[in-house]
Amino acid sequence: MRHDGPTVPPPEPASLNTALYRNIDALRRHHEGEARKAGFHDKLAQRITAFVGSFTFVYVHLALFGFWIVANLGWFAPLPRWDPQFVVLAMAASVEAIFLSTFVLITQNRMAETQGRHAALDLQVSLLAEHEVTRLIRQTSAIAQKLGVDFEEDVEELKRDIAPEAVLEAIQDAED
Repeated sequence: MRHDGPTVPPPEPASLNTALYRNIDALRRHHEGEARKAGFHDKLAQRITAFVGSFTFVYVHLALFGFWIVANLGWFAPLPRWDPQFVVLAMAASVEAIFLSTFVLITQNRMAETQGRHAALDLQVSLLAEHEVTRLIRQTSAIAQKLGVDFEEDVEELKRDIAPEAVLEAIQDAED
């Protein structure tokens, strides 16, 4: 197979690491479990938010508000004008906006809570990976020293564990 550019075809799915499939399956099961644990109100808010964020919602509102406006402008002669000042329409739209924004906020709060848990998991995995890499550097350095291979100067710095507390403190100091 010949490749003329920097882009190469993706690997065949069967050739991917089995741990990757295990992780994908674990994430899928985790998401399904979180969805099952959601209470009735959370599920309702999520469904409403999903509908509100769809073009069906837009089209329904275009039709309803359009009909209301056209009818109350007197363009449909057989229909009486029931809201000539559009006060009822404005009130209905305002009340709807209050409820819709509440449902959107409920859904966003739930999503933020989920993202917070995922961020904590990402941090834990990153800290574990950093610790494991540091141990590998120490072992590699010890092997290289035993074999008489000279490492660069910055290896000593890489061999030190990083304390998460110190990193958080440095970030906070930089933000202040």
